[in-house]
Amino acid sequence: MANIIMFCILAVVILGSAVMCVTTKRIMRAATFMLFVLFGVAGLYFLLDYTYLGAAQISVYAGGVTMIYVFAIQLVSKHTLQGMVEKIKCSRAAGAAVLAVVGLATVVFVFLKNEFICRAAEVEKYQYVLPFEFISIFLLACIIGALVVSRKVKED
Repeated sequence: MANIIMFCILAVVILGSAVMCVTTKRIMRAATFMLFVLFGVAGLYFLLDYTYLGAAQISVYAGGVTMIYVFAIQLVSKHTLQGMVEKIKCSRAAGAAVLAVVGLATVVFVFLKNEFICRAAEVEKYQYVLPFEFISIFLLACIIGALVVSRKVKED
């Protein structure tokens, strides 16, 4: 029962922080919310007794978020960091919610159709492979994001 309660707390922290990370326009707040997401995911790893993955999550990604802070301070001017006002458009939020629900429905449909969950429970030999694959995809997304942020826009 305690594991279920802890999972629910971590899920709320992860989902809330992820939504705030994506919707905020301030880069420092986005990095802070991303740090909360990464700590929440590390908590899930510890809850599943994947202590190595939890420790790697904290050490590698917390260090990565620290580097995001440094780059954010260097790349963005002081005036930009202080003067922004956040406004969330209802149409964008509704579109994002619909897209998220469609994506979740697709993932659940594929898992149920292919009986992925039942097979994954049967094979304990490869229990660490899937989390490492998710981490590698996340690192690839971080690299692409860093390239997009760091590129210079040519003015005509």
